[in-house]
Amino acid sequence: MTSFDTSPQLNVWRALLALAVVFVMLATTGWTAVRNHRGPTPLQESRSAWEHGTIAGRKLPDADASPHRITHFFSSLGAQQRSRLVHRFPLAVGNMNGAPVRLRYAANRIALDQQRKVERARMHDDRLSAVGQREAGRLMHRFEALMRTDRQILAFDPEGSGRVAEVLGNLDRAQRISVVVPGVDTDLLTFQRTFRSYSAPVGMAKSLYAAERKAGPLTRTAVIAWADYTAPSGLGVEAATAMRAEEGAVRLNALVRSLPGRSPVQLYCHSYGSVVCGVAAHTLPSRVSDLAVAGSPGMRTGTAAGLRTPARVWAMRDADDWIQDVPYLEVGGIGHGADPVSRAFGARVLSAQGAKGHAGYFAPGTESLRNFAEIGVGAYRAVHCVHNDDVCRADLPGTASAGRA
Repeated sequence: MTSFDTSPQLNVWRALLALAVVFVMLATTGWTAVRNHRGPTPLQESRSAWEHGTIAGRKLPDADASPHRITHFFSSLGAQQRSRLVHRFPLAVGNMNGAPVRLRYAANRIALDQQRKVERARMHDDRLSAVGQREAGRLMHRFEALMRTDRQILAFDPEGSGRVAEVLGNLDRAQRISVVVPGVDTDLLTFQRTFRSYSAPVGMAKSLYAAERKAGPLTRTAVIAWADYTAPSGLGVEAATAMRAEEGAVRLNALVRSLPGRSPVQLYCHSYGSVVCGVAAHTLPSRVSDLAVAGSPGMRTGTAAGLRTPARVWAMRDADDWIQDVPYLEVGGIGHGADPVSRAFGARVLSAQGAKGHAGYFAPGTESLRNFAEIGVGAYRAVHCVHNDDVCRADLPGTASAGRA
């Protein structure tokens, strides 16, 4: 690259061009999306019923009570009482941080079955257009797939484009827990894909779980495919701002604080998911040991230190990832700040060799996936850094201040 390519003047023009595009979008689409007024959502109805419910003459705790309070409440109940609450308030229990994870799995299976029946009826509703009926059919089949007995659904909300989270492995017994935080265009229908499966949350999580088991056969791991926030739709205004990330950060923090046990937690944040992780970083509990981002447009800060987290911060980007052409700046709330793989940012930069573009970081056989897996099982000495320097390898468990790259 020539000196002209990195000149401040060119960077300024890129920034101005990016801002011009954004402001055109703002002018044509508006800052907010107008939504028709609707009644309470299924989840809101279930939570409202919970608030007015009792068990054995006892008032039920606030659904938003601390995870510790919720855990204590369920532990005070007998098996039949817990089962009764699951069947009476499936969506409320299925999304209740602090409820035993196996109860949440059971509750969400019931909730999915209820929503499956709703969509099956809509498939044959003559008041819907052909497009609407087809959409209902797609949702019905997705709910059926999520209901399979071998799947562990930790969270489920059918409202709007939908939210969902799935667990691979035994969350209660895991020695290390990995959470995959995806980016734009993530919803119920894109949670899992047959074509380009490793670009969707389920495929990412399955690939990481398999790689972790290979990297550390004796380490009990669990991986969460976490699509339990409303991601931006497309590369529009929402993707250029932190609005969705701020909402997602609250939910991500709540998830981590409600996970059972005290095992270390590693976050793997892809694309806009890295914005969510960046916003959440300073609020996350100390059990979050590692924060790894891939294909990041920025983390809403100028440096890794600015994240204000004790977690190790890792970053990677494939040489063919189009995200590198996004201006790394933040002006008036537009843009997400500095480039996490730049030396000035100060993250530990990992090799992403073989990733092939923006959506390939979790594909089997890639250096990116292998590095993620080594972090996931705590085998820090095995990670491959881009730069053989102290920044990447300093203070890693079981390593000297600098080692091989």
